[in-house]
Amino acid sequence: MSVPIQIWVEASHNNAYRCGGWAYVRRGGESLAGLAGGERSITAERAALAALAAGLKDVAAGAAVEIRSSDKAIQAAWRRLAELRAGGEAPQDDLDLWAQLQAATQGRAVRVVVVVLAAGTPGAFAKAWADEAYEKTKARGAFTAPIPKANLAKAGA
Repeated sequence: MSVPIQIWVEASHNNAYRCGGWAYVRRGGESLAGLAGGERSITAERAALAALAAGLKDVAAGAAVEIRSSDKAIQAAWRRLAELRAGGEAPQDDLDLWAQLQAATQGRAVRVVVVVLAAGTPGAFAKAWADEAYEKTKARGAFTAPIPKANLAKAGA
């Protein structure tokens, strides 16, 4: 059995400013990749959905995936996706991201693991980048950017 692709996903959101940032670190075999982004006028749920969709984008078809997160909004979005797949009520908002998630997980073995952030771990690294993305979004507006390889080497993965 092959080792699943591991994706650490975290988000950062502030209701007062309605800004959100997110980041992921993805390890598949020996390769490491990461992306951070954010938007203004965003809900915590949309930030979580954007983080998940970005993390799952371009993952090879048929690959097993393990998503690791401490973020409650990401965990709630994942539970909601499971409810949708079981015939639950369709969402009213963020239909673009829900559609991306459904397509990215179709026919794929995806497991979500709740983690506790600890210094020096890929989850803590992703959370730090999500917090930074939130701050950058608040100051400058929406963006998406890859996490530099030199920084990813410090992710602890």
